[in-house]
Amino acid sequence: MDRSLFVVMSGARETLRAQASVSNNLANVNTTGFKQDLEQFRSMPVFGPGYPSRVYALNERPATDFDPGPIRSTGRELDVAVKGDGWIAVQAADGSEAYTRRGDLRITPEGLLQTGDGHPVLGDNGPIAIPPAQKVDIGSDGTISIVPLGEKPDVLAVVDRIKLVRAAPEQLEKGEDGLIRLKSGQPAEADAGITLVSGALEGSNVSSVAALVDMIELSRRYELQVKMMKTAEDDADTAAQLLRMV
Repeated sequence: MDRSLFVVMSGARETLRAQASVSNNLANVNTTGFKQDLEQFRSMPVFGPGYPSRVYALNERPATDFDPGPIRSTGRELDVAVKGDGWIAVQAADGSEAYTRRGDLRITPEGLLQTGDGHPVLGDNGPIAIPPAQKVDIGSDGTISIVPLGEKPDVLAVVDRIKLVRAAPEQLEKGEDGLIRLKSGQPAEADAGITLVSGALEGSNVSSVAALVDMIELSRRYELQVKMMKTAEDDADTAAQLLRMV
């Protein structure tokens, strides 16, 4: 009896964890360039001094779904979407190099080019600084050109080039900060074959319908596990009553 209760309790706990992960995916269904986390349940044996005859449930994140999201046109000059399997290099909060598909770029009052969530975009020589300009243009190869203040519209100056990299999904992992890094921990080499779509953004790859179905399924699974815990309690009470009668 205690075995069934142990298994059900661990299952309920892991179901709540899975529910939190699915909720996070659903909350980011409209986040630019967001990559959803995948979930899976496993039965893990309980190792100890004796034979591992008991198991417990385990929910884990085996991988991240790196499939591209839909690309929509915005017409905004600082919006870019990555074509194919490339990534935009950014500086993480700890100063390391990381990668994102978030292309809703902006220029801070200090002239620093950042993603929409505040990560500096990296160029050939580190974070990209944009001088005061009448117009900023980002080419398909990541080259940033400006029309300096006070100059004629046909006077263009190349400022920097966004670092674009390519990596296979099996080489990548998603960190707690939502940024992507190489599993090796080393920075990736710039790849001139990666191109951008200017005036467009890549949406999240989360399917709101699929996420809602997962949430409903997990809720039903949790209700079933709670009922099983109640059944185990009732069985224990009945057994105790029988023992008292004896």
